Amino acid sequence: MGKGVKAAVIGSVFAVMVGGAGYGAFNIVSALNDDGGSGGSEVKSGPPSGDEVEETSEKFFTAWEKGAADSAAQLTNNNAAARTLLTEYAEDAHITDVRITPGAARKTTVPFAVRAKVAYKGKSKPLKYQSSLTVVRGLTTGKALVDWKPAVVHPELRTDQDSLVLGGSSAPPIEALDRNGKVLTKGRYPSLGPILDALREKYGKQAGGTPGVELFVRHSGDGSPDTPLLTLSEGKAGELQTTISASAQAAAETAVKRYAESSVVAVKPTTGEVLAVANNRKDGWNAAFEGAAPPGSTMKIVTSAMLIDNGVTSMNGPAPCPDDAMWQGQTFKNLKNMAPNENATLANSFMRSCNTAFIKLIDEKPLTDESLTAEAQTRFGLGRDNWKTGITSVDGSVPAESGPDRAANAIGQGKVTMNPLNMASVTATAITGTFRQPYLVSPKLDNRELATAQGLRSSTASQLKQMMRLTATQGTAAPVMQGLRGDIGAKTGSAEVDGVETSNSWFTGFRDDVAAAAMSENGGHGVDAAGPIVKAVLAAGG
Repeated sequence: MGKGVKAAVIGSVFAVMVGGAGYGAFNIVSALNDDGGSGGSEVKSGPPSGDEVEETSEKFFTAWEKGAADSAAQLTNNNAAARTLLTEYAEDAHITDVRITPGAARKTTVPFAVRAKVAYKGKSKPLKYQSSLTVVRGLTTGKALVDWKPAVVHPELRTDQDSLVLGGSSAPPIEALDRNGKVLTKGRYPSLGPILDALREKYGKQAGGTPGVELFVRHSGDGSPDTPLLTLSEGKAGELQTTISASAQAAAETAVKRYAESSVVAVKPTTGEVLAVANNRKDGWNAAFEGAAPPGSTMKIVTSAMLIDNGVTSMNGPAPCPDDAMWQGQTFKNLKNMAPNENATLANSFMRSCNTAFIKLIDEKPLTDESLTAEAQTRFGLGRDNWKTGITSVDGSVPAESGPDRAANAIGQGKVTMNPLNMASVTATAITGTFRQPYLVSPKLDNRELATAQGLRSSTASQLKQMMRLTATQGTAAPVMQGLRGDIGAKTGSAEVDGVETSNSWFTGFRDDVAAAAMSENGGHGVDAAGPIVKAVLAAGG
């Protein structure tokens, strides 16, 4: 290649670099500097070595500490995104004096602690947090690079649309109070954190507070409320009354910690007030209110109501429990070691959680593909997407299905989905006969119109309550509910998930004027994980 030609090519490449091609363009220049010969080093492949992980992370940390966003970004596999966020970190968020202490590498992942200072308009406060990064092999260069994710900079930065902001908070702070006036804090009730943030975002101004200056994460992509990280100057907190019971919340927080990926909700059946909501999840998601998963045999509360209301059977009427049941080409079975009982009543099949009894009965007239959906919507207030709890929530789904899914829905599988909030409400409706939409803050605060439903006939509610009592004292829930005093009842459930060996654990129950429901992903049978969670919350009372 002649010198003139080579100069022209390099000039074009330089123009591309200036236009923003960044790291990729730099590699092209590097390749041209090899004069096209075979003397260049071979591109490495495979996972980075321990030395490469140490060297790359050390260089990245050093550049970050110096505020050299360009230099740090060049050590990542997403130059542009890294440069933008690291520049924002120093210039917009006013985070200075950064000191990073790496921990022991776990293969290619390096945990680290950050100590820094947020300084703005003559005020400063220390900032401390922990994060981690992973070193990967560059796809084209073969170089060891930091695998870029916003969470590298701060774990609360979840997506590329998230940003660090320092300034007047979008909503004034709140002092959330429980039903008896006790202050609810994130420190004492950790899983309330996202919920308190959501309440602040929605009700901060109505609570009467004034905003301060904060460092926070703005979640622009998914509509989530801002996540406060540090308060530089205090605003005035407004008081926000909630329906939470501090004692029930404390019990819920402790209970879910014992089981991974678990959620629980407790409500007051005579009012609909939410007494407790807790989650123990790696993703921090409020699955207790927003989850949507098959609820297993806890759904048999609604199915039993449908059978009774349509005159198919009654609590003491027939509900035979064979070994298996066929429905439109699909065979349904019971849990292992369940003895068949052709003379079983509905109460007996309910308290033993016999799947086949319910499958056999859904073919009876006058039931149709729409019957379970109608029962769920008109009697229990489910599946209409109109609950207004005060924060984001999902009110279940019971679609009308034909074929095998009609049978599966009846036992809480198939297309039906619920969350602990929904199932706690189902229990509350079942034992009182009245649907009262659950809520976390009074509808009077913002003139919300709560959802309504027809509710149950008194005779239906009476039978459901008695069947739940039998389940708690003589049936599948007895091992868990034993020892609880007062008027108690329950229903167990386990929901199989495609491709997962262990089922999800579900359990719902009541004690006097408290109803609770829990779900634990891969928790097994209802009594294995969800049951003990519910019992702990019921024992605490309201």
